[in-house]
Amino acid sequence: MVDIWSGITQAFWLVLTLDAELFEIAGRSLYVTLTALAIACLISLPLAALIAVKRFRARRLVIAVLNALMGLPPVVVGLIVYVILSRSGPLGVLGVLFTPAAMIIAQVIIIVPLITSIAHQSIRDLWQEYHDLLISLNVTQSQKIRTLLWDSRRALLTAALAGFGRGIGEVGAIMIVGGNIDHATRVLTTAIALETGKGEFALALALGFVLIGLAVAVNLAIHWLGQTEREGRW
Repeated sequence: MVDIWSGITQAFWLVLTLDAELFEIAGRSLYVTLTALAIACLISLPLAALIAVKRFRARRLVIAVLNALMGLPPVVVGLIVYVILSRSGPLGVLGVLFTPAAMIIAQVIIIVPLITSIAHQSIRDLWQEYHDLLISLNVTQSQKIRTLLWDSRRALLTAALAGFGRGIGEVGAIMIVGGNIDHATRVLTTAIALETGKGEFALALALGFVLIGLAVAVNLAIHWLGQTEREGRW
């Protein structure tokens, strides 16, 4: 209990004193996760709509694989990305290992299956309602996808927030491909792991509380921007 109260006190102190290192680490955490989330949404949402609308031979297999990949072990993803981006790997020439770019790549791979699976379930339900109408209007495939994506935007917001939660709390893959380098690739989760390893439990808890507060703040901001509460759809 002493460590918990000490952590809460230290968290408030770090925020109130505008600790430069804390804001640097928190800013990098947000940059990596939000960038990965934006890229993942650009991939996942159209893919989810396409799978819901189009019928093809391996459709059920694709859906089953996506659902299975929701539980993809982050450490394995980090190891695969490390091998690919290392100097002896096929993309080693890019020189992005141990940079925020490598961390973003790992997070994208981790959260794409999660967002795609959740979004697909929502879009599939909406497609069952819209199917006859859209077919009768003789719209193109791309028009169907755009309509479904727009009308299911609040459900897709939930999928995106699930992806954000998975990304912001990631540590295994980030540690492997980022290296937890001070002033370069250190983020809140890796800093917590480092301080815990050093026995600085109060500071680790303080960083943990800051991470929780940051995640809650981003979720509330996205809900507010999406106007879910204003229209009675919270």
